[in-house]
Amino acid sequence: MAEAEAAGSSSSRRRMEDKEGAAAAAAAAMEADAEAGARGRGEDEDEEGESSDYTSEDEGTEDYRRGGYHAVRVGDSFKQGAYVVQSKLGWGHFSTVWLAWDTAHSRYVALKVQKSAQHYTEAAMDEIKILKQIADGDPDDSKCVVKLLDHFKHSGPNGNHVCMVFEFLGDNLLTLIKYTNYRGIPLPMVKEICRHVLIGLDYLHRTLSIIHTDLKPENILLVSTIDPSKDPQKSGVPLVLPSAKTDEPTPKAPAPSVNGGLSKNQKKKIRRKAKRAAAATSEGGNAVASADTDGSDDRGDLGTTNEGSPSQDGAKKRSKGDRQGSKGAKKKMAMEADLKCKLVDFGNACWTYKQFTSDIQTRQYRCPEVILGSKYSTSADLWSFACICFELATGDVLFDPHSGDNFDRDEIFVTLHHRKYNLWITQYPLFYVSYVLQN
Repeated sequence: MAEAEAAGSSSSRRRMEDKEGAAAAAAAAMEADAEAGARGRGEDEDEEGESSDYTSEDEGTEDYRRGGYHAVRVGDSFKQGAYVVQSKLGWGHFSTVWLAWDTAHSRYVALKVQKSAQHYTEAAMDEIKILKQIADGDPDDSKCVVKLLDHFKHSGPNGNHVCMVFEFLGDNLLTLIKYTNYRGIPLPMVKEICRHVLIGLDYLHRTLSIIHTDLKPENILLVSTIDPSKDPQKSGVPLVLPSAKTDEPTPKAPAPSVNGGLSKNQKKKIRRKAKRAAAATSEGGNAVASADTDGSDDRGDLGTTNEGSPSQDGAKKRSKGDRQGSKGAKKKMAMEADLKCKLVDFGNACWTYKQFTSDIQTRQYRCPEVILGSKYSTSADLWSFACICFELATGDVLFDPHSGDNFDRDEIFVTLHHRKYNLWITQYPLFYVSYVLQN
């Protein structure tokens, strides 16, 4: 990724580079399964800790079958025309997420359409139960937690799909970190963000006895977009009208005509090459900035032909200047962003008195008791919160273990915890938490 090279730490830059902008950030708000899935994370997790290839441009076509995804198209309507699909926001192992227009309330919403298999339906109903409890206890919308607006079932050729409707939010905190080129944000901004996060955690823990279990920058969303031009309410994008045949089962997604015989990795390589080609010819540098679909650092591949020619050197200098200007503009927008934020993604959440699995949290934010297989409670969220504080302030993750020949990543992770114990336990979390609470 382009920004990762400047930060000098591309290996720790992400377990999964999201491809957001405002739309994909809102997708993260609803993705109850973006990396780990909900109730069966451990069974699907590969060596890299990801349950699916979420760095891909799309979810592919193999899961558009009975028990799988519902094929949604722009212009489709749901719940007797109540919600009209405007664009795709993102996808996860359990669902796809869409920007939709709420015709009854004249507002944008995020529509999450779950896979139809029984275990996906059960996971969705567990999530809805938690989300309804959250919404019922926060009628004035002051607790800094995402609000579930509606839920229903939609029948299609692949089965019955649970659908959830959420408020439309802005960019996630990972996007904010990326806008600052992974250099960290000023501590007063960290303080403001932490205040909102702690309000949400206090509400979940003390009032509802809910443990989020997957707190990370991707699951904390600003209430508005960093770049106003990416806000559909401010950009003036015309509304998509309902299709002629509304609320009818959508036909199955057609098989791809070009890449039908290619593997997933081959498709990824083709997409990366296409994006690099587009980036090389881009005058504004936006193609480079938006091609954050994987963790690889491919900047060196851009424009490498005819090296040494004056025209090529001039183009390189202009491209570098454009990228620097784009980074400067992004940083300025980040410094002016509205920092009010909300906790999202309760697909893995549980109660202190009713837990679904012992395998929780994304690895970089996983607390020691979970790694060691011990009992966990609300303190697991606070560990993740402190890791996020560090990442906001520095632009880098605190723990990013990699397996070796003689040790697996959990063993290395525990060693990292032990070596950093004094500094970590006595300084970082307490510093940030006390800084927030005392000011």
